[in-house]
Amino acid sequence: MSPALHDNQAVSGNASGGHVVQPGELDLSHKVILYLEGISVSFDGFKAINNLNLSIDAGELRAIIGPNGAGKTTMMDIITGKTRPDEGKAFFGQTIDLTRMNEPQIAHAGIGRKFQKPTVFENHSVFENLELAMKMNKGVFKSLFFQLADDERDRVADVLKRIRLAGEADRQAGLLSHGQKQWLEIGMLLMQEPRLLLLDEPVAGMTDEETERTAELFVSLAGKHSLMVVEHDMAFVEALGGKVTVLHEGSVLAEGDLDEVQNDPRVIEVYLGR
Repeated sequence: MSPALHDNQAVSGNASGGHVVQPGELDLSHKVILYLEGISVSFDGFKAINNLNLSIDAGELRAIIGPNGAGKTTMMDIITGKTRPDEGKAFFGQTIDLTRMNEPQIAHAGIGRKFQKPTVFENHSVFENLELAMKMNKGVFKSLFFQLADDERDRVADVLKRIRLAGEADRQAGLLSHGQKQWLEIGMLLMQEPRLLLLDEPVAGMTDEETERTAELFVSLAGKHSLMVVEHDMAFVEALGGKVTVLHEGSVLAEGDLDEVQNDPRVIEVYLGR
């Protein structure tokens, strides 16, 4: 299913069927938040992404699995503007053409990305980390004089509760466990109010209990947010309970629930059987 728009609509913000959105506004009238069609990109002759077609519904929790070198990271680089595709279309909603935007513009549009290694302000408290994440939306000058309003403090408190760090608000971030730092960085992303979160191996290095709690967190976020989770831990993927996409050699090899893809002979051969 292709976005029901033409190039001029992507600029003007007029979608098909008389539905009108303002320029830059996320149009989810077709209930698809991310749409990739015919995406290809090569590096020194190696085709990292090869005619990739993938779509994610608004509010969906999607797991992406596949062997090393399958193109998972490159796909996220393309979605976030770090890498330009050689060909193909990439749309956020119906009208926002990601291939025409840079990384800051894409982040501002509502796509947040978390890398595998957590990056937090270790010398600041947990609360201050979330406060700083909110300040990033306000510009450098305004941040110097920024004071949290009551509703913004409520937002921080809500995120602290959601990421299970309400009891650690005053603790220095550098003293948190690895899993807690991962949750804090996810909380910092949530302060930016993204509509789509890209999460790269979020439970790597976590304890079993932290992994279980992270699955619960992601399931709780689905609906209000859309999530794309790249992961190798099959038990974690099973706990997420959503659709699974298998990438291989830069394109989609299989898609469905976990049982379906785990029993697909092609997936067993190139990924699970190794």
